[in-house]
Amino acid sequence: QVQLVESGGGLVQAGGSLRLSCAASGRTFSSSAMGWFRQAPGKEREIVAAIDCLGSSTYYADSVKDRFTISRDNAKNLVSLQMNRLKPEDTAVYYCHPRGTTYWGQGTQVTVSS
Repeated sequence: QVQLVESGGGLVQAGGSLRLSCAASGRTFSSSAMGWFRQAPGKEREIVAAIDCLGSSTYYADSVKDRFTISRDNAKNLVSLQMNRLKPEDTAVYYCHPRGTTYWGQGTQVTVSS
């Protein structure tokens, strides 16, 4: 059983920053690649960023490249997403997800006002 708890979302003006965190428990966190996904109203869930199990390789969607940074702390079972220069189109519920599993957290709402 895996438990994922996302936090750090909120309301921010365009150009602002937020830092999301995902606390994982229940299995060997350090052996799983992790991803951040988001889902806006009326749209499909999409991947935003991913990081391998050691934190040595990352992936970013083109829409967030150079603005978002994914990181992880395996000692704390934590994966984070630093989001800078936020845009209204970043508004969505953000989820963390271990690659290759069916586990999802409850998500955290990010709202960016123009």
